[in-house]
Amino acid sequence: MPIPVKIDEDLSEEVAAIFAEAGYAVATVRSQGWSGLLDDELWTRVQAEGRWLVTADKAFGDVRQYVPGSHAGIVLIRADHESRRTYRDLARTAVQSFRLEDYPGCLIVITPRGIRVRDWC
Repeated sequence: MPIPVKIDEDLSEEVAAIFAEAGYAVATVRSQGWSGLLDDELWTRVQAEGRWLVTADKAFGDVRQYVPGSHAGIVLIRADHESRRTYRDLARTAVQSFRLEDYPGCLIVITPRGIRVRDWC
């Protein structure tokens, strides 16, 4: 069964397509009409669905609020320069470098310099 993933509204449909092509069950914040939700409400809904959150919103990297192991998982894409191309390239790096099912409940941070997985996952 494919791992369920939610693509945040700050990432393009291209990023969603990259995760879908990699075999994940992708839904997007935009396609569900959730654009503009506050982070707390979005988080509640994503967790109710049991999905990983793929986002560029650095607030979701706060491990004090989003404690690894207490959720399905978060992929935080952190670009040096925000552009559709950069986010697309980092998403492609992510799906080519690891499988989410190997890191349940983890925070995974993707940057142009590499990938970090919080070590307590």
